[in-house]
Amino acid sequence: MTEHTVSQQASCRVVAVQDDLVTIESLAHQPLIKNEVIYILPSRQAQDGAAGELRQEWLKAEVLRINGKRADAQVYESTSGVGVGDAVVQSGEMLSAELGPGLLGMVYDGLQNPLQQLASDFGTFLPRGVDIKALDQEKKWLFKPQARAGDTVVAAQVLGTVAEGRFSHKIMAPFDLNGRWQLDWIQQGNVRVQDTVAQLSDIHGNQRDIRLMQRWPIRKPVSRALIERGQAQRQYPQQPLATTMRLVDTFFPIAKGGTGCIPGPFGAGKTVLQGLISRYSDVDIVIVVACGERAGEVVETIQEFPNMADPKTGGTLMDRTIIICNTSSMPVAAREASIYMGITLAEYYQSMGFDVLLIADSTSRWAQAMRETSGRLEEIPGEEAFPAYLDSAIKNVYERAGVLQRQDDHQPGSDYCGTLTMIGTVSPAGGNFEEPVTQSTLGTVKTFLGLSADRAYKRFYPAVDPLLSWSRYLQQLKPWFEKNLEAGWTDRVSRLRELLHQGDEINRMMQVTGEEGVSRDDFIVSQKATLLDMVYLQQDAFDDVDVSVPMARQQALLHLLERVIDHQPGGESKTELRSFYTQLTGLLKNLNYSVDNSPEYQRLLTEIEGRLV
Repeated sequence: MTEHTVSQQASCRVVAVQDDLVTIESLAHQPLIKNEVIYILPSRQAQDGAAGELRQEWLKAEVLRINGKRADAQVYESTSGVGVGDAVVQSGEMLSAELGPGLLGMVYDGLQNPLQQLASDFGTFLPRGVDIKALDQEKKWLFKPQARAGDTVVAAQVLGTVAEGRFSHKIMAPFDLNGRWQLDWIQQGNVRVQDTVAQLSDIHGNQRDIRLMQRWPIRKPVSRALIERGQAQRQYPQQPLATTMRLVDTFFPIAKGGTGCIPGPFGAGKTVLQGLISRYSDVDIVIVVACGERAGEVVETIQEFPNMADPKTGGTLMDRTIIICNTSSMPVAAREASIYMGITLAEYYQSMGFDVLLIADSTSRWAQAMRETSGRLEEIPGEEAFPAYLDSAIKNVYERAGVLQRQDDHQPGSDYCGTLTMIGTVSPAGGNFEEPVTQSTLGTVKTFLGLSADRAYKRFYPAVDPLLSWSRYLQQLKPWFEKNLEAGWTDRVSRLRELLHQGDEINRMMQVTGEEGVSRDDFIVSQKATLLDMVYLQQDAFDDVDVSVPMARQQALLHLLERVIDHQPGGESKTELRSFYTQLTGLLKNLNYSVDNSPEYQRLLTEIEGRLV
């Protein structure tokens, strides 16, 4: 709904206003629908530009609760100037996303308004009550049909493709198509997203035009609709998401199609960590949802991604990225919707068979938006005033991740899988992991990368606490590791994790008794644990070699470290032992900075092996 006319018949009126919560009353027989999008028309018109031209504002809102002829709706923009008696127009639609070619490389707000287009049309300060199409309406795409006239068509069936950058973007029959339809005609050519490229009809004579774009309600999972219509099946995640980060890939893996969370206090490195995961992970498409982050951090992301080289393609990272931006300074209501918008776009590309990574930053502020809305609705609060349904809301979001298997409609027996991996960052106040949002998230996800302020203060990166973090995927993906890496991989990793715990216990003891209070063997265990931490768990984000470590190199380094750990050093004094392991740590860290099989790499490897004789 981009062009509105005030002459449209208003079906409701405003009867109360409280911050961004508005109570409306129906004036007609048109029913009020939960989650329906409505438009509030303030009687006081806005003045735009130096000439002071008057413009009717259309403030978008969503119905939250219905009570007879009245309903409470949350307004996605400031309600300044909205008064009792103002007209309300119902759209008859749920809050929906526009799905089609042209999404990649875009920066949207939580309602899928293109921010760059808004800034171009209206300047730095975005006006209220403006509605712009999410997809470019004038750009033309070369549509290549894959179906033929006379074919039987069902929901989500691939009808043709267009080239979106390096991707083959599949144009599918509408996801809400019920039953079987016949393809009357289909045409090839350069078309816009709103142009009709095909027409369907059913046995009752109903017809439906097919365009390059379609709309889908963001609070309803695309994957669930496809499964219900028999067009897809959910599969168990069977392989890890390669992030090229040693600590994640080896010790705390995340499955492709799995879930993970990164909680941590301010300044612990969440933004840098999620940026590197976005850049180097083995996925096709990245969607970053900044749902409530500070504006400065979001601006940094928007400025860096277009200039950041994509290691997969050689282009820029923005070529395969979508950013949903709803900062802490933007309306709270839109912040709550932004995460659903991002997931819907991710599911759309997942349904085409792509591997999609969704990073939500941060779900704490998304939950705070729900808390504010719940408080204004006067709902019974739960722990720390969060809504009582916080736990189920978080589970519903993460459960939309997964592996979706589909069959190629044009090649029977040929299946393809799309994955949606979701990683949410959590910002608990004061780094308190016991607060409700963190606890609900930990009860849902299968990988927990807990950031530590203490490790960040020591300049450790990533500042993930290996004693606090865990991954349920390490055992779940054991068959993949055994087949693709080597037998006994997960058992060896578990052994090294046990070494870290033993070293921590001994270090705590030494803080009380001093080095003299522990035996030589215990001191050696402590030194080995420190070496493992410094050499393998730490990674230099600013070094061209160490910033991204393929799995084969991780495997080789782990073998070398196991030789170091199994080696029994000479020398009796703790000073000699400390010197031995300190020198080894320096050599191994330099090895991490050396290019594979370079002369420097071979020299360091020879020197390390010479010390293990």
